[in-house]
Amino acid sequence: MTTEVATRALTGIQKAALVLMTMSTDKAAIVMRQFSDQEAEEISAEIVRLRGADDRIAETAIREFHAQSTKPAIAPTRGGKAFATGLLEASFGVERAAAVIERLDASMGVGAFDFLAEADAAKVTALLIDELPETVAFVLAHLKADIASAVLLEFPPVRRLDIAQCIASMGTATPEATGIIAAALKQRSKTVKVVAKDAKSESSIGGVQPLVDMMNHADPATERELMASLQERDPELAAQVRALMLSFEDLPLLQDRDVQQVLRGIDIGQIALALKGAPDEIAEAIRSNMSERNRQTLTEEAAEIGRVPKSQVEEARNLLVRAIRELQATQGLELKKPVTDENASAESSEPEPVDEEEYVD
Repeated sequence: MTTEVATRALTGIQKAALVLMTMSTDKAAIVMRQFSDQEAEEISAEIVRLRGADDRIAETAIREFHAQSTKPAIAPTRGGKAFATGLLEASFGVERAAAVIERLDASMGVGAFDFLAEADAAKVTALLIDELPETVAFVLAHLKADIASAVLLEFPPVRRLDIAQCIASMGTATPEATGIIAAALKQRSKTVKVVAKDAKSESSIGGVQPLVDMMNHADPATERELMASLQERDPELAAQVRALMLSFEDLPLLQDRDVQQVLRGIDIGQIALALKGAPDEIAEAIRSNMSERNRQTLTEEAAEIGRVPKSQVEEARNLLVRAIRELQATQGLELKKPVTDENASAESSEPEPVDEEEYVD
């Protein structure tokens, strides 16, 4: 598509926005004052959307406004919310500009789901219970991971899997679509008394990582159930999720320095509990990265542990798992290559099935 054709496809509002984007703020403000509030709002919206527009298209737009002029020297187009805000403030003052920007934010989906940020999980579930999995996934992907995880766990297992799959395979949505969905839910939320919040937060997008973040906040049993169901329905997607979710059994694959960092801040008593019934290679990976004094304390703590409920062992192991995943998310991990023993039996390669027993001896 040529520059001329591309320019002809622009609306008058878009061309006006391009021309203003090439001008200094002071000069653009003089021009902006000639427009009505509605026109100024429409032009400002296009300035936000046209950030990084091709300078050649802006130049052609100026030629249309100045047919008798020679080719002007075009300043780099700026655009973006910051430029639109500065231009509106210079044109109409801070208070009037703030009102326009607030309307723009609402229409473009910025902070659209902030009203759910501090809502009770059960109430948000009631709000979303009759929605399609795609809609629920879209909303959860815009909430913080801990909140989204709590809401996800409120759904029955089958629906939970549908929603999780939609989150992982989700793309991006237009601001208009975000605004429409948020407005409809906000209106309906008045009947279920969803608590609103004034503070704004960053909205996230769908994909595998948001799903992993939510599962990291779930309990071990729910995580295993969801992963098993996801594996059955979509093995490829399950593999992508699993690649981002290191488990307790992956501890021997961590570099020594990373194991030491994972153990930092975790009570030795909890470490001893986590090692209850664990494979020898996991115990060795932990013990070899502790000081002599801490190893002695670990031995003493382990000796005092008798028969314990499996849930306590799982919770202790989950402390280590969360520390591993947090380290992976913040710093990244370079894993060792798994050591395979061709003479090892299939049984010896499997971790002890702690979750299949009510108690661990």
